[in-house]
Amino acid sequence: MDYHSIAAGRFLERPNRFIAHVEVGGRTEVCHVKNTGRCRELLVPGTTVYLEQSDNPKRRTRFDLVAVEKGSLLINMDAQAPNRLFGEWAAAGHFCPGLQQIRPEVTFGDSRFDFRLDTADGPFFVEVKGVTLEEDGIARFPDAPTERGVKHLRELARAVGEGYRAAVFFVIQMKGCTCFQPNDRTHPAFGAALREAAAAGVEVYAYDCVVTPEKVRIDAPVPVRLVQGE
Repeated sequence: MDYHSIAAGRFLERPNRFIAHVEVGGRTEVCHVKNTGRCRELLVPGTTVYLEQSDNPKRRTRFDLVAVEKGSLLINMDAQAPNRLFGEWAAAGHFCPGLQQIRPEVTFGDSRFDFRLDTADGPFFVEVKGVTLEEDGIARFPDAPTERGVKHLRELARAVGEGYRAAVFFVIQMKGCTCFQPNDRTHPAFGAALREAAAAGVEVYAYDCVVTPEKVRIDAPVPVRLVQGE
């Protein structure tokens, strides 16, 4: 996944979930933040961020904030990237051998899963989660409570119970993490639901990404640790 017309800037403040003030080329720009999560550990005043300039003259903001430096890490924080990355990656045959068709946004029960992969063995439902939170080399999700995420995990377990294959796929939007763990401190219910889903047969994957200011791509599997307190 490529970005175009990238500019580096200095993050100043985030008045609300949707916009940030960034110093670019000696002037302050109002930028669209492509992630409505808290991202408090990322968007720290003075931090270097990377912006994609839009070529749409009718937009109210010229730039989208797509990546941020956190120490030695470069983290893609585009919330739209994980689904697009997984869709392209899976369609290229990297995830599910024998893939016949990939369908985005498929309804199952009371939820809508990100993908349904059609294979010779039947449907395979996949829910994708983007991970931008890193603590001491560990990637964690979520960075804020997500009742919607808990619901998705329960629906995935239900799908397995009905004879389907199902998985949750965590796209770690950075390189350099040693493992993935649920963020029990922030949302213990999500960690519990993830462990219950895994015990019910839901497959749990975590892959990191190679990130530059101009592009991001899924790279390699990262160990998933579900035992609480590890």
